[in-house]
Amino acid sequence: MNGYLAITLAIALLGCITLWKSRKDALISLIPALMVVLIAASMILFPEPSFKAAERGLAVWWNVVLPALLPFFIAAELLMGMGVVHFVGVLMEPLMRPLFNVPGTGAFALAMGIASGYPLGAALSARLKDDNLATKTEAERLMCFCNTSDPLFMTGAVAVGMFKRTDIAAIIISAHYLSALTVGLAMRFWRMGKDQSPPPKRDEPGSMFARAFRAMRKAQQESGKAFGELLGEAVKRSLDTLLLILGFIVLFSVIFEILTLLRATGYLSLILSKALPEALLPKALHQSVVSGLFEITIATSLASQADAPLIAKVAVCGGIIAWSGLSVHAQVAAVIQPSGLSIWPYSIARLGQSVFAGAYTVLLMKFNEHKWALPAFEPVHGTATWFHSLGAATKTCLSWVVVMFLTSLAFGAGHTLKHTLSKYRKH
Repeated sequence: MNGYLAITLAIALLGCITLWKSRKDALISLIPALMVVLIAASMILFPEPSFKAAERGLAVWWNVVLPALLPFFIAAELLMGMGVVHFVGVLMEPLMRPLFNVPGTGAFALAMGIASGYPLGAALSARLKDDNLATKTEAERLMCFCNTSDPLFMTGAVAVGMFKRTDIAAIIISAHYLSALTVGLAMRFWRMGKDQSPPPKRDEPGSMFARAFRAMRKAQQESGKAFGELLGEAVKRSLDTLLLILGFIVLFSVIFEILTLLRATGYLSLILSKALPEALLPKALHQSVVSGLFEITIATSLASQADAPLIAKVAVCGGIIAWSGLSVHAQVAAVIQPSGLSIWPYSIARLGQSVFAGAYTVLLMKFNEHKWALPAFEPVHGTATWFHSLGAATKTCLSWVVVMFLTSLAFGAGHTLKHTLSKYRKH
């Protein structure tokens, strides 16, 4: 296997050098073709491992992704079709515009992204651009911090299932969402002053809730679609997106299996050990970091089992979850491509969030460092079972709790700002 990899890479390198000297544009078009040929040849050489990897990817999609995301995709499509996003947009404008430099409708994508996980936040950001509720730049800013992992994965799968410690769930979740908000605050300066949507009119009569209700009714009247028609379109759009996600999950599951068989992940781990000192990243965690470049579930499991300090293991898991793996990046690229959004701001933001998540994890755990030296707490199996059995209901409740919390916060902030400005004008 090593000989096969070395010969293939040598031939590819020789061809690249030859083309680089002749025509650089031909090289750019040839590199993806060589990669696809290499993957196809590897699947032919390793048919059984490739088949089993594809089965694992299909099982993950069928057992986890489909039941977790389908209700949320349908609900999000219905809420957008019924004008609820316009209602939220008016209420959240005083909060989202000053903080994140995005329209108030971005709060809808943020709440649904937090509740459901990858890649709904990115899909809703693209949908806002398609419906002219956000510009291209604003949608790209939005997807950089709205496309997050869902709390049930971080709590049930990582904290309870992998680490066997219920006490680190709050650490992982807090670090993840704090890092996402940090990225959102940083991204507000990206292409600042360019391609900005006009804010809603504030000189209309009535309270903020009255203006929000009128915006929702106007959207419903302009749409003119019956509920049955909206439901049918929502189901069709959701299934199309989930089938696209299925393809990427299976493909990257096979690619990762092939790279493992060819020991490419081992070479990447060796490079990582040369680049990063032991004090910054223990050697036992190198393999999990390399795996995390491609997929988060296997990588977080490897990190939890590594022979390293608990703080380092949790910090690496936080960084891996924030990065989300090339599989999720490919899913995001697929769902935003029809809207004309670029994947590069998202990928750079994911890299930054992974660093922030690891740093926040270390800081949060350092506050009570002696606690993490104690033996692991046994998870409460009844609680874990309850979480899994009520997964969809829990996510739905959490979604609306987040929406109502953000709405209340925006309403209060807007009125406080309005009251302060009125006092300032009087003086």
